Amino acid sequence: MSTLTYPEAIGVGLLQGVTELFPVSSLGHSILLPAVIGGKIQQDLDMTADGSSYLAALVALHLATALALVVFFWRDWVRVVSGLISSARHRRVQTRDERLAWLLIISTIPVGVAGLALEKALRHALGKPVPAAVFLALNGLVLLGAERLKRGGTGRRRAGHAAPIDEPGLDPAIASDARLTKLSFGQGALIGAAQILALFPGISRSGVTMSAGILRGLHHEDAARFSFLLATPVILAASVLKVPELFKPENSAVLGPVAAGSVAAFVAGYISVRFLTKYFETRSLTPFAVYCFLAGVGSALYLSI
Repeated sequence: MSTLTYPEAIGVGLLQGVTELFPVSSLGHSILLPAVIGGKIQQDLDMTADGSSYLAALVALHLATALALVVFFWRDWVRVVSGLISSARHRRVQTRDERLAWLLIISTIPVGVAGLALEKALRHALGKPVPAAVFLALNGLVLLGAERLKRGGTGRRRAGHAAPIDEPGLDPAIASDARLTKLSFGQGALIGAAQILALFPGISRSGVTMSAGILRGLHHEDAARFSFLLATPVILAASVLKVPELFKPENSAVLGPVAAGSVAAFVAGYISVRFLTKYFETRSLTPFAVYCFLAGVGSALYLSI
C-alpha cells in the first residue's frame, strides 16, 4: 500500500463511487479487479498483505461516497435530523419525519453490532479473490431471487407499502419518505439487518437491502431510496473507526493519492446516485443480477486456473 500511486487511487476511487451504490458490491470489485489485472496493481491493492493500509484507504473512499449521498439527500437528512430533535423534545414518534428518523436508527442497529463483531474476522478469512468471486455470483442470485419472488405472486409484496401518496403537489421525495414510514419498525430492522450480508466480500450492501425492501412490498424506487439512506450512517460510522489509521506515520505517503481518490469517489458516487434514483423508477435489479452472476463465475474460473 505504501506504493499506491495517484492513478491507482483515482481508479479505485471511481470504482468505489460506482460499485458502492450500484448493487454489485464495491468490496468485491475492489478485491477482484486488482487480482484479475495482476502485476504491480495486485501487489499495491492487496488488503490481506501484512501492513497493508488498503482497507483503511477504501474506507476513506467509502466516506467520500457517503458524503455524496449526504449532498444528494441533504433535504431528507434535514428532515430526519429535525424529526429526531422534535421526537426527543416532545417524547413522541408522531409525525412523518419523526417516524422516518427512528426507522433509520432502528434499522441501522443490527448491522452496526454485527460489523463491530464480525468485520475483521470476515475480512481476514474471506478478503481474497476467489471467495469474493463466489460471493459476487451469490449476490447475483440474491438479486434475481428478489425479482422472481416479487413477480411470482408469493404474497410478499404488499400494496399498502407501495401505494402512491395521493396528495396534490407533494414533492416526490417526501412522498417516497411517506411510503417508507408505512413500514413497521420490525420490518425496517429486518431490511436493515440484510446489510450484515454485505460484510461478506462480494455481497452488495445496496443490493441486499433493496432485495429485502422489495420482498417487503416496496417499489424499486422506494427500496433504492431506503437503501441509500441506510447506507449513509453505516459508512460514516465505519469511517470514524478506520480512517484514523491513514494518519499513522507509516501511511503518510498514501495521503495524497487517497485524497485524489476520494475526490474521484465523491464525483462518481454523486453521479451514480443521481442516475440510480431515476433508473429504479422504471427498471429492475435483473441486469445487475445477471452481471454479478456471470462476473463472479467468470472471475472464479479465471483465478482458479
